[in-house]
Amino acid sequence: MGYVNSDQEDDAPLAVKILIAGGFGVGKTTMVGAVSEVAPLRTEEYLTHASVGVDDLEDLSGKSTTTVALDFGRISIGSGLVLYLFGTPGQERFWFMWNDLVNGALGAVVVVDTRRLEVSFASIDFFEGRGIPFVVGVNCFHGVRDRTPEEIRAALDLDPQVPLLLFDARERRQGRDVLLALIDQLMAARPHSTPHPVP
Repeated sequence: MGYVNSDQEDDAPLAVKILIAGGFGVGKTTMVGAVSEVAPLRTEEYLTHASVGVDDLEDLSGKSTTTVALDFGRISIGSGLVLYLFGTPGQERFWFMWNDLVNGALGAVVVVDTRRLEVSFASIDFFEGRGIPFVVGVNCFHGVRDRTPEEIRAALDLDPQVPLLLFDARERRQGRDVLLALIDQLMAARPHSTPHPVP
Protein backbone atom coordinates (compact mmCIF):
# COMPACT_ATOMS: atom_id res chain seq x y z
CA MET A 1 0.00 0.00 0.00
CA GLY A 2 1.41 3.36 -0.99
CA TYR A 3 1.32 5.72 -3.91
CA VAL A 4 3.06 6.02 -7.25
CA ASN A 5 2.63 7.84 -10.55
CA SER A 6 0.34 5.84 -12.82
CA ASP A 7 -2.46 6.10 -15.32
CA GLN A 8 -5.08 4.82 -12.89
CA GLU A 9 -8.41 6.56 -12.55
CA ASP A 10 -8.06 10.07 -11.18
CA ASP A 11 -11.30 9.80 -9.20
CA ALA A 12 -10.18 6.79 -7.17
CA PRO A 13 -9.20 7.78 -3.61
CA LEU A 14 -5.57 7.59 -2.63
CA ALA A 15 -4.94 5.00 0.08
CA VAL A 16 -2.01 5.63 2.40
CA LYS A 17 -0.70 3.43 5.21
CA ILE A 18 0.40 5.33 8.32
CA LEU A 19 1.90 3.93 11.52
CA ILE A 20 0.97 5.33 14.93
CA ALA A 21 3.96 4.50 17.09
CA GLY A 22 5.51 5.35 20.44
CA GLY A 23 6.32 3.88 23.80
CA PHE A 24 4.10 1.96 26.18
CA GLY A 25 1.12 3.93 27.47
CA VAL A 26 1.62 7.16 25.52
CA GLY A 27 -1.83 7.22 23.88
CA LYS A 28 -1.51 5.38 20.55
CA THR A 29 -4.66 3.30 20.96
CA THR A 30 -6.52 6.37 22.19
CA MET A 31 -5.50 8.37 19.11
CA VAL A 32 -6.49 5.64 16.64
CA GLY A 33 -9.85 5.25 18.38
CA ALA A 34 -10.49 9.00 18.42
CA VAL A 35 -9.80 9.68 14.74
CA SER A 36 -11.04 6.47 13.10
CA GLU A 37 -14.29 6.82 11.17
CA VAL A 38 -14.96 3.09 11.61
CA ALA A 39 -14.95 1.08 14.80
CA PRO A 40 -11.23 0.47 15.31
CA LEU A 41 -9.80 -3.02 15.47
CA ARG A 42 -7.99 -3.41 18.77
CA THR A 43 -5.86 -6.23 20.14
CA GLU A 44 -5.83 -5.16 23.76
CA GLU A 45 -5.41 -7.51 26.68
CA TYR A 46 -5.66 -6.83 30.38
CA LEU A 47 -2.43 -6.26 32.24
CA THR A 48 -1.76 -9.09 34.65
CA HIS A 49 0.69 -9.87 37.41
CA ALA A 50 2.96 -11.36 34.73
CA SER A 51 3.69 -7.83 33.49
CA VAL A 52 4.87 -6.61 36.89
CA GLY A 53 8.52 -5.65 36.57
CA VAL A 54 8.29 -5.93 32.77
CA ASP A 55 5.96 -3.07 31.83
CA ASP A 56 6.77 0.28 33.40
CA LEU A 57 3.50 1.53 34.90
CA GLU A 58 4.96 4.62 36.56
CA ASP A 59 2.63 7.59 35.93
CA LEU A 60 0.09 5.15 34.41
CA SER A 61 -2.02 4.36 37.45
CA GLY A 62 -5.27 4.16 35.45
CA LYS A 63 -3.95 1.87 32.71
CA SER A 64 -5.42 -1.65 32.80
CA THR A 65 -4.94 -2.90 29.21
CA THR A 66 -2.18 -3.01 26.62
CA THR A 67 -1.93 -3.54 22.86
CA VAL A 68 -0.38 -6.92 22.05
CA ALA A 69 -0.46 -6.85 18.25
CA LEU A 70 -1.82 -3.71 16.60
CA ASP A 71 -4.63 -1.20 16.45
CA PHE A 72 -6.27 -0.52 13.10
CA GLY A 73 -8.42 2.38 12.01
CA ARG A 74 -9.37 4.38 8.94
CA ILE A 75 -9.96 8.07 8.30
CA SER A 76 -10.92 9.86 5.09
CA ILE A 77 -9.38 13.25 4.38
CA GLY A 78 -11.77 14.86 1.94
CA SER A 79 -12.96 12.66 -0.91
CA GLY A 80 -9.59 11.82 -2.40
CA LEU A 81 -7.49 10.49 0.47
CA VAL A 82 -7.97 7.55 2.83
CA LEU A 83 -5.51 6.92 5.64
CA TYR A 84 -5.19 3.42 7.04
CA LEU A 85 -3.81 3.69 10.55
CA PHE A 86 -1.78 0.93 12.16
CA GLY A 87 -1.03 1.44 15.84
CA THR A 88 2.06 -0.41 17.00
CA PRO A 89 2.52 -2.15 20.35
CA GLY A 90 4.71 -0.14 22.69
CA GLN A 91 6.43 -2.73 24.87
CA GLU A 92 9.93 -3.82 23.92
CA ARG A 93 8.96 -7.50 23.85
CA PHE A 94 6.61 -6.77 20.91
CA TRP A 95 9.00 -4.62 18.87
CA PHE A 96 9.76 -7.53 16.51
CA MET A 97 6.32 -6.90 14.99
CA TRP A 98 7.30 -3.41 13.85
CA ASN A 99 9.39 -4.82 10.98
CA ASP A 100 6.23 -6.34 9.50
CA LEU A 101 3.92 -3.44 10.30
CA VAL A 102 6.23 -0.92 8.62
CA ASN A 103 5.99 -2.66 5.22
CA GLY A 104 4.22 -0.32 2.82
CA ALA A 105 3.95 2.54 5.30
CA LEU A 106 4.65 5.98 3.86
CA GLY A 107 5.04 7.72 7.19
CA ALA A 108 4.41 7.63 10.90
CA VAL A 109 3.21 9.59 13.88
CA VAL A 110 5.36 9.11 16.98
CA VAL A 111 3.19 9.82 20.02
CA VAL A 112 5.10 10.97 23.09
CA ASP A 113 4.21 11.73 26.69
CA THR A 114 6.29 14.43 28.38
CA ARG A 115 6.11 12.52 31.66
CA ARG A 116 7.94 9.62 30.03
CA LEU A 117 9.84 10.92 27.00
CA GLU A 118 12.41 8.15 27.22
CA VAL A 119 9.92 5.44 26.19
CA SER A 120 9.63 6.98 22.71
CA PHE A 121 13.33 7.22 21.87
CA ALA A 122 13.29 3.78 20.23
CA SER A 123 10.39 4.77 17.96
CA ILE A 124 12.23 7.85 16.72
CA ASP A 125 15.40 5.82 16.13
CA PHE A 126 13.38 3.18 14.23
CA PHE A 127 11.97 5.62 11.68
CA GLU A 128 15.13 7.70 11.39
CA GLY A 129 17.15 4.54 10.72
CA ARG A 130 14.81 3.50 7.91
CA GLY A 131 14.43 6.96 6.38
CA ILE A 132 10.66 6.95 6.95
CA PRO A 133 9.13 10.43 7.37
CA PHE A 134 7.44 11.03 10.69
CA VAL A 135 5.95 13.71 12.87
CA VAL A 136 5.95 13.86 16.65
CA GLY A 137 2.63 14.29 18.42
CA VAL A 138 3.03 15.34 22.04
CA ASN A 139 0.01 13.95 23.89
CA CYS A 140 -0.94 16.58 26.45
CA PHE A 141 -3.02 14.53 28.86
CA HIS A 142 -5.80 16.61 30.42
CA GLY A 143 -4.40 19.71 28.74
CA VAL A 144 -1.21 19.61 30.80
CA ARG A 145 1.68 21.28 28.99
CA ASP A 146 4.61 21.08 31.34
CA ARG A 147 7.32 21.63 28.70
CA THR A 148 7.64 23.94 25.75
CA PRO A 149 7.91 22.54 22.22
CA GLU A 150 11.51 23.72 22.13
CA GLU A 151 12.35 21.83 25.33
CA ILE A 152 10.68 18.66 24.01
CA ARG A 153 12.47 18.93 20.67
CA ALA A 154 15.82 19.29 22.43
CA ALA A 155 15.11 16.39 24.81
CA LEU A 156 14.21 14.12 21.88
CA ASP A 157 17.16 15.40 19.80
CA LEU A 158 14.86 15.87 16.80
CA ASP A 159 16.10 17.07 13.46
CA PRO A 160 14.82 20.59 12.71
CA GLN A 161 12.70 19.40 9.78
CA VAL A 162 10.66 16.95 11.89
CA PRO A 163 7.29 18.55 12.73
CA LEU A 164 6.31 18.54 16.42
CA LEU A 165 2.73 19.25 17.48
CA LEU A 166 1.03 19.42 20.86
CA PHE A 167 -2.35 17.67 20.92
CA ASP A 168 -4.82 15.68 23.00
CA ALA A 169 -5.06 12.11 21.71
CA ARG A 170 -8.69 11.92 22.85
CA GLU A 171 -9.77 14.76 20.55
CA ARG A 172 -10.63 13.77 16.98
CA ARG A 173 -9.93 17.21 15.50
CA GLN A 174 -6.54 17.49 17.16
CA GLY A 175 -5.53 13.98 16.10
CA ARG A 176 -6.62 14.79 12.57
CA ASP A 177 -4.41 17.89 12.60
CA VAL A 178 -1.41 15.73 13.51
CA LEU A 179 -2.18 13.39 10.60
CA LEU A 180 -2.56 16.34 8.23
CA ALA A 181 0.87 17.62 9.30
CA LEU A 182 2.32 14.25 8.29
CA ILE A 183 0.51 14.32 4.93
CA ASP A 184 1.87 17.82 4.31
CA GLN A 185 5.36 16.54 5.04
CA LEU A 186 4.92 13.57 2.68
CA MET A 187 3.62 15.79 -0.12
CA ALA A 188 6.44 18.30 0.36
CA ALA A 189 8.96 15.49 0.00
CA ARG A 190 7.43 14.51 -3.36
CA PRO A 191 6.77 17.87 -5.03
CA HIS A 192 6.81 16.45 -8.56
CA SER A 193 4.72 13.37 -7.83
CA THR A 194 1.03 12.98 -8.50
CA PRO A 195 -0.17 10.39 -6.02
CA HIS A 196 -2.37 7.57 -7.23
CA PRO A 197 -3.60 4.51 -5.36
CA VAL A 198 -1.75 1.24 -5.55
CA PRO A 199 -3.98 -1.85 -5.55
